[in-house]
Amino acid sequence: MARTTYGGATPQAAACGHAPLLDSPQLLTIDQAAEYLGTGQRFVRRLISERRIPYVKLGKHVRLERCALDAFVAAGRVPCR
Repeated sequence: MARTTYGGATPQAAACGHAPLLDSPQLLTIDQAAEYLGTGQRFVRRLISERRIPYVKLGKHVRLERCALDAFVAAGRVPCR
């Protein structure tokens, strides 16, 4: 029977610049994500329902990667003149 290993970096982890989830957990709850962004839970839930940010489903639980939140903030950045 072949054994599957999960030690390698995932494309998402490499794209985010973070270590793989097994080495360094970067998954946040909705409450933690709202605190990280400085917003309310309702805003984060709306981003998820509108699929404006990627999320991870763990059974019935929703988790957000910190790098996805960073990318969302960077995409909304307005350059100075």
